[in-house]
Amino acid sequence: MKYYSTNHNAPEVSLQEAVIKGLAPDKGLYMPKSINHLSKEFIDNIGSMNLTEIGKTVANAFFGEDIPEEDLSTIVSETLNFAIPLKKVEEGIYVLELFHGPTFAFKDVGARFMARLLSYFVKKQHQENIKVLVATSGDTGSAVANGFLGVEGIQVIVLYPSGKVSNIQESQFTTLGQNITALEIDGTFDDCQRLVKSMFLDKDLNKQMNLTSANSINVARFLPQSFYYFYGYAQLVNLGISNKVVYSVPSGNLGNLTAGLFAKKMGLPIHRFFAANNKNDTFFNYLKTGDYQPKPSIQTIANAMDVGAPSNFDRIIDLYRSSYQSITKDITGFTYTDDEIKQTINDVYTKSGYLLDPHGACAYKALKDKKEPDETGIFLATAHPAKFKEIVEQIIDEKIDVPEKLESFTKKSKLSIKLPSDTESVKNYLIQQS
Repeated sequence: MKYYSTNHNAPEVSLQEAVIKGLAPDKGLYMPKSINHLSKEFIDNIGSMNLTEIGKTVANAFFGEDIPEEDLSTIVSETLNFAIPLKKVEEGIYVLELFHGPTFAFKDVGARFMARLLSYFVKKQHQENIKVLVATSGDTGSAVANGFLGVEGIQVIVLYPSGKVSNIQESQFTTLGQNITALEIDGTFDDCQRLVKSMFLDKDLNKQMNLTSANSINVARFLPQSFYYFYGYAQLVNLGISNKVVYSVPSGNLGNLTAGLFAKKMGLPIHRFFAANNKNDTFFNYLKTGDYQPKPSIQTIANAMDVGAPSNFDRIIDLYRSSYQSITKDITGFTYTDDEIKQTINDVYTKSGYLLDPHGACAYKALKDKKEPDETGIFLATAHPAKFKEIVEQIIDEKIDVPEKLESFTKKSKLSIKLPSDTESVKNYLIQQS
């Protein structure tokens, strides 16, 4: 399979090159040249398949032309070694809990898959000293850091906005040591993302070192996230309620939503998508007006969605051939304030006992507000509420239990390097470490 740039001004590359490079030289994001449509037999029988079986079939459709079946099967099996349960919250609304992996966040699937795939290619090429640069607004950093922890020949450098991630999130990537380094940037997530992209596009720097990314700009990070869209649907099939399925997705950098759109293009019968934003409403405004205007991000209690210039917007535009009409047919946008998020968490907990995190609360509220009576809604719970312990406890006025493995991160010493949000500072640091 060949991969092309969304800016259409760079040579097509192999999967191996797309994964190792991360970003195309023309600043575009890599896209597969074709999207394989899964068979009707697979969709008809999906209810009888487990998560790993589904993952292997979907991964083969994406990557089977480039990786031997046995090797790909091993990568998928090692990636999907934890549960992704579907639970009923109320009539017509279900939650797919994506926070049962090592860092209690949905990004564990993509990060673990990419760590294994990149390691596979690095060994195949006999390369050493690969540097993975990743910008995070919260959960990406912890998922990538833990996914790559201890992987030989690969160093991970996480850039994160100082004071703008939760304490537990921060502890998950600043306390690891080994091959993980955390750069605490004096700025916003958008600054971190800008810095990462500028490193990839610096020709002199790339001559000196092998750089790649593990953000959802990398095809190996976002594509595997389509696995759980298939698995959520499969569980509805088993319940006999798989008609007019609506997925509601907490949306920041849009990688998670884009993975769902790919699943639909591959033949998964998803009726439509809800893109649930916090106050960072760049994508919401595009869906409402057709005008895409990136802007500085705003800090909210749903911090992993604090993105003012979502990278994967370019992939969505490319996927739909720039057809605003087609995009808005499949996707409806929502935006919620911190007060609305807090009220939703409190209301759901009081009514059903189910505890939402701030991101899942946005996705739940979108379904509650706009799901039609004949539709079945699945919203994605993307992180364990304990990752936002201080905020959630204030909202429900109760202490919440923190999983022991999650709490253990906070007992370790913080190891971060503070840098200003300018390109030269980050570049000089990387050169000094090479």
